[in-house]
Amino acid sequence: MAIDLTLICITGIEDPLRDGVRDAVAKCTMAGARVTMCTGDNVFTARSIAQQCGIYTSGGIIMEGPSFRSLPPNIIKAIALRLQVLARSSPEDKRLLVETLKEHGHIVAVTGAGTNDGHTLKAAHVGFSMGITGTEIAKEASDITLMDDNFSSIVKAIMWGRCVNDSVRKFLQFQITTTITVVIITFATALASSEEEGALSAVQLLWINLIMDTFAALALATDPASPVLLDRKPDQRTQPLFTVDMLKQIFGQSMYQIVVILISHFLGTQILGFDHVDDSTVQKRSDAVTRTLVFNAFVFSQICNSLNSRRLDRKLNVFEDMLKNWYFIAITSIGSSLLIGVYRI
Repeated sequence: MAIDLTLICITGIEDPLRDGVRDAVAKCTMAGARVTMCTGDNVFTARSIAQQCGIYTSGGIIMEGPSFRSLPPNIIKAIALRLQVLARSSPEDKRLLVETLKEHGHIVAVTGAGTNDGHTLKAAHVGFSMGITGTEIAKEASDITLMDDNFSSIVKAIMWGRCVNDSVRKFLQFQITTTITVVIITFATALASSEEEGALSAVQLLWINLIMDTFAALALATDPASPVLLDRKPDQRTQPLFTVDMLKQIFGQSMYQIVVILISHFLGTQILGFDHVDDSTVQKRSDAVTRTLVFNAFVFSQICNSLNSRRLDRKLNVFEDMLKNWYFIAITSIGSSLLIGVYRI
């Protein structure tokens, strides 16, 4: 037996957090996505890591898998919303937690890399597997594969998902406003005309649909994803596609455009000073000029409408970050120049 030994040091080994994990967890929390850690490590290691990355907070619950699964179903359902760390957890514990959260009506996303994570990834609404360290079973069971194995990529996925959803809403807001305006103007002016001719000709309407709608869809889809999108709560699955703010924008813009176009159509000759002209040639020319006025008024109204459609909230600055999006500026400029050129069709 060795004696007279001298203790030199005691070394503790710890897996350091990956760069950006703590920031990614904070951004998920800001975006309304609650992060729960399920691990096979012991409860003390899990608690330390959860505190370091910001998952474990005051009021949260830390449990071990055997204790969690042995609880009655009603108790499991009651504590699932406050459970932040599940240590010594088995694949069945993870699946049970996912199913319980789904019963609460939450949208659940799960990350996993191992073969035993396959059932949990399949049970979640969205499964994220790791592209580098993940097994083929995990990749097959998941919906999205993270090619860099980085938790921060989930934050980017949330940000881009909201960006795509907002782009769809922006174009619908623009398109429905345009459609309502065109239908009412065409019906009202054709009904008031003795020749049953609308304020906009068929070729002009076709040109607007081909150019304005196409370019507006492209322009409104070019707004890049930004961290600002994370500064709001997630949409519920039952939330309607059209929000109250969108409906206000649609009907407000439609009424404004209808008033402007009808005034330009019925009072255009007076505004331009052609109402006292008796010469038939000049009168014909004045009708063409008035039609040009109506068409260009409609075009510029749609340009303003596309700018206003960049915002879906109640903030008034529609030009925010527009100079950073040269695609929007270029596409809007091209579409506007093409439309303004068509003035006597």
